Amino acid sequence: MPTARTEPMLADQLLDTLNDLLLDAESQAKPLEVDPFRSRVFELFVTAHGAGYLKAGAPDDLTADGLCREFGERWGLADALRGTAEPSAAIKSDHVAKLRLLWSLMRLWMEWSYAWDRWEEFHQSEAN
Repeated sequence: MPTARTEPMLADQLLDTLNDLLLDAESQAKPLEVDPFRSRVFELFVTAHGAGYLKAGAPDDLTADGLCREFGERWGLADALRGTAEPSAAIKSDHVAKLRLLWSLMRLWMEWSYAWDRWEEFHQSEAN
């Protein structure tokens, strides 16, 4: 029988912190790719990786795809994009800004995931 959660789980804390960080970058009109945002996002990535949230089949999916789904839901992007299936429909500017922000996050997350997954492959000769 599942127990009631009395405190947020690590995955929830990471998502909430990441959400706050993204909204902070947006409100300051600063890109995620530069510090202090890049460093802070990377710290969250390292924590998510260490907790196993970036592995296939993890119960809490914090891969780039998982983040896309999560923030797409939180920010109402999925519904907004469904409404633009009509040729005459336009995406609202606040949704476009969120899409850009989300793409920046996903790109960073995918690049770091790729690099960390291949670290050993490129450092085997140093160990020998």
